[in-house]
Amino acid sequence: MAWLTTKAGAALTMLAILSVAAPAAAESTIDAVKKRGTLVCGVNGELPGFSQLSVREEWVGLDVDLCRAVAAAVLGDATRVKFVPLTAKQRFDALESGDIDVLARNSTVTLQRDSGRKVSYAAINYFDGQGFVVPKKLKVNQLASLSGAKVCFTRGTTHEANMVNWFRTRRLSVVPVGYDTQETMYDAFLGSRCAGVTQDASGLAASLVQRGKAADYLMLPEIISKEPLGPYVRSGDEEWLNVVRWSHYAMLDAEERGIGKANVEEQRRSHDPAVRLFLGVTPGNGKALGLDEAWAYNIISQVGNYGERFEFNLGKRSPLKLGRGINALWSEGGQMYAPPLR
Repeated sequence: MAWLTTKAGAALTMLAILSVAAPAAAESTIDAVKKRGTLVCGVNGELPGFSQLSVREEWVGLDVDLCRAVAAAVLGDATRVKFVPLTAKQRFDALESGDIDVLARNSTVTLQRDSGRKVSYAAINYFDGQGFVVPKKLKVNQLASLSGAKVCFTRGTTHEANMVNWFRTRRLSVVPVGYDTQETMYDAFLGSRCAGVTQDASGLAASLVQRGKAADYLMLPEIISKEPLGPYVRSGDEEWLNVVRWSHYAMLDAEERGIGKANVEEQRRSHDPAVRLFLGVTPGNGKALGLDEAWAYNIISQVGNYGERFEFNLGKRSPLKLGRGINALWSEGGQMYAPPLR
């Protein structure tokens, strides 16, 4: 029996060595954000309606508001966000490396991004599609007429492949001219170095309106792709994925229930059990997410619901005046839909 005792002792010793040598578990993103006291959010920084600095040097846009919603949910304060402008080429590397906590940079959700990289999309906060703009003076009214012409695009996006494939499928050709930033892309296009420019349709409209050039240019009728845009997080951190996802859904759910910044205090006194659970009067949702029970209340009281922020950033209250269209609530003919918050 002595050999058994010796063998068992050796095994225990080896287990002890392994337990000491094993690396400590990586800190979760939510713990890192709470410890730091600030959310680090990667954004575009040059796209009106989604993320840019205002004339008052304040960050504004739909993606900006999503990050503020996450900060309100996790930290109780929507202002505790550091925004990091990133190019299309930089964005996913910055997320994977841990330089940012969440990427909210008008990024299309695709299979290869969601499964081929160490990132996961959390939600879709805007449904878009790739469009093309040309100068009116060219008298071009359909995309096929750009065959053989130069078209500007931003590197690191899905736009080049979508464009080339569209023309190739029709046995036509196009000359893609890539730029590292949107700013340089539009400078080139407006400087007549390309016959057309391509981007998500919302981005095209926003950029031309901002530059005061909308009257001189035409958006062609063809939308050649589906571009569902949304925030990304690092893969393998389900707790953080859920926080970002449900922060977006909370803004949608609030709009559907008619709860906004102006009446959220009154709604906390509602007798509706679903509203009381949503706003944290009745506990449950906060515990499930690892957050304070007032997480959704903090989002709506400090940031607002999805409809309010859409109208301010992209809709009637913005210079862009974009309609809701497919981004309307499902109950109003759109595709914006929040699963039950219970």
